[in-house]
Amino acid sequence: MTKDFSIEEALKQKDTCLIDVRSEGEFAEGSIPNAINVPLFNNEERAKVGTVYKQIGTEEAKKLGIEIAGPKLPKLYNDIANLGKNKKVFLYCWRGGMRSKYLTSILSSLGMDVYRVQGGYKAYRRYVHNYLDQDEIPHKCIVLHGLTGVGKTIVLNKLYTMGIPVLDLESLARHRGSAYGKIGLPESPSQKDFEAGIVQNLEKTENLGVIVVECESRRVGKLIVPTSVLNAMAKGYRVLMYASMDVRVKRIIEEYTSGPNNNIEGLQYSTSLLKKSLGGKVVEELNQKIEERKFSEVIPYLLKNYYDPLYKYPDTSSNDYDLTVDCDEIDQATIKIANWIRCLPEYGRQVKNGGDDCANRGSFK
Repeated sequence: MTKDFSIEEALKQKDTCLIDVRSEGEFAEGSIPNAINVPLFNNEERAKVGTVYKQIGTEEAKKLGIEIAGPKLPKLYNDIANLGKNKKVFLYCWRGGMRSKYLTSILSSLGMDVYRVQGGYKAYRRYVHNYLDQDEIPHKCIVLHGLTGVGKTIVLNKLYTMGIPVLDLESLARHRGSAYGKIGLPESPSQKDFEAGIVQNLEKTENLGVIVVECESRRVGKLIVPTSVLNAMAKGYRVLMYASMDVRVKRIIEEYTSGPNNNIEGLQYSTSLLKKSLGGKVVEELNQKIEERKFSEVIPYLLKNYYDPLYKYPDTSSNDYDLTVDCDEIDQATIKIANWIRCLPEYGRQVKNGGDDCANRGSFK
């Protein structure tokens, strides 16, 4: 008899190993975060079983499934046993149906301590939808604004290492949210996995009351930011980051040219996407300079003539924001932002007896 857990119960467990027994194609479309794919049927085998089910019936499909799965059982046992050492193993398929039930029963009969997720991946998707299908997420957002190159992503990463809750949408999307957004980055996740990553990040930070996020549009590359996140961002605290042109150019060059061959091909392709905005002749000249690695000429031009006019953020202190920070010295800027956040009334771990410091938080403007 299989031992079942609801998706809510399974996600609360510690030291777990989630095994997705669906085909590799199903897994690529979306999975539970940190799950490992150990398919009972591969794509072709799943298609065969599905065809038999539709054309002949359930019993014949079950027989074919057993014929396909039977010879695989020794390897499946060894693979799952190795992956689940000293952990509680949970199996799931699409709906918690025959595949996970069959394999859980077999492994349990062989003495393995293994459990099944009720409802499978479908139940997890419902769980994600329920979390995101609300007017706003249960966090007070602290939204980082600023011109390209001021260091928003750097600050997010540094705040995270300091224990400040962060939702890095660009990292989850594996896209920087601009024409140059994919340079040097791996393939973006599916929309389902993007949403799953967002929920995973938000859930583990709920007790802290706040979340720091970079200002984004509705799309990050091909992916859509959930409405509940956007609504919370619109009502959040606004932090303006600014830095000198020289510093911004240096940061951009370091980030975008650090790949093989300085990412020349990617930079030229992305620049070509700006023909409509900059004109064909200008793009041709910029790409020639990229070929010659004259990045210190290309980047300032793009900032002054495209990105800065596009985003229209101030390049100095402004009273239109809750906090403004000079980010030429990024470590000092991060400390100022972190201290300000810790003094916010919504911050779950507000520093005790910090009245004097918190009273002076406006001095960071």
